[in-house]
Amino acid sequence: MDTSILQNRDYTIILAKTSASTAKEPPGYEHRWQDAYESIINLVRACQKFDNDGVTMYVSCRDCKEDNFQQYKYVMPEKLREIVEAHYPPYELDLLGVLQKTLDDYFARKATNQAKPNGEIIIILIDGEPLDRMQVAKVIVEATHKLENHRELGIGFVQVGDDLLARGFLKALDEDLTHAGAKFDIVDTKMIGQLEANSLLQFLLGTLDD
Repeated sequence: MDTSILQNRDYTIILAKTSASTAKEPPGYEHRWQDAYESIINLVRACQKFDNDGVTMYVSCRDCKEDNFQQYKYVMPEKLREIVEAHYPPYELDLLGVLQKTLDDYFARKATNQAKPNGEIIIILIDGEPLDRMQVAKVIVEATHKLENHRELGIGFVQVGDDLLARGFLKALDEDLTHAGAKFDIVDTKMIGQLEANSLLQFLLGTLDD
């Protein structure tokens, strides 16, 4: 497995966790992230191997004023649970703002020669359908037209839990991006249960060669 294309690039992880609503969610819903922590920690470790100056992370936060996400830089895997549990997650998933901010930040660094030579990989973990799914898709499509090649930027979506609307959203992103006008297919999607420790590198590669 040639992992050279995973080197010399930045990694950003977005944890888009939402709060359970007992009125409409099935039993066990609130435990979906607790059960996923080991897989997420392994994912952070895998990214960190290729990002020497540390992984950038955004964690959903009900009380954060900007985009409902708190940014952390140079995140270490052993601090992940502490970071996530430090915030109350919002009840609904507003993904558009944080995704746009992450993409804008990458292209701004690229324009000033501050981005790493091979580009960036963005991993987004979600447990529900975003409020703004059409706009999220549009932002990704627009980003592809700023790329020089299909391996410059990869976006990996990972679903935590079994929400059917979220699954439908990710399936559409994974299969229909070029039909929606994207220059390249830069999205790969997985269920959290598919991220075994021995398949994480393949997942990261899949965001670049879907």
